[in-house]
Amino acid sequence: MPPADSQQPLRWTYLATAVLSLVGLGDALYLTIQDLTGQSLRCTIVSGCSEVLSSAYAHIGPVPLAVLGAFAYFTVFSLAILAAFGHRFALPLLLVLVAVMFLMTLWLLYLQAFVIRHFCQYCLLSAAVTTTLTAIVWGSRIMKRRS
Repeated sequence: MPPADSQQPLRWTYLATAVLSLVGLGDALYLTIQDLTGQSLRCTIVSGCSEVLSSAYAHIGPVPLAVLGAFAYFTVFSLAILAAFGHRFALPLLLVLVAVMFLMTLWLLYLQAFVIRHFCQYCLLSAAVTTTLTAIVWGSRIMKRRS
């Protein structure tokens, strides 16, 4: 087992991942609540929230896509906390989940840009969070392999 000092920076990246995933979780829960209660969203930065969130791509069957996002962010949070406390099984799961989330984010950004032709600021926030999570998780993995 490596010395405790060499693990510190890596553990801090897991804690940063956990905190950032809470931002994504809050965003996804807000979208979920708005959808399930039928409330309209206020878009203050861009004007396409209604078009994006009322599109056919905002649900999988009756389930709002934001519910899946909330579940994914909560799982990232949980795995990051487990990894921060040395549970080795969590890292491969975290890497796979963040990669899947990033690919989904790319797909949803494509849909917003080229199919729906509107953007939702809450969706863009989620895309930024997921992209940052991907950079942190995969970046720390790459740095660990190089050292």
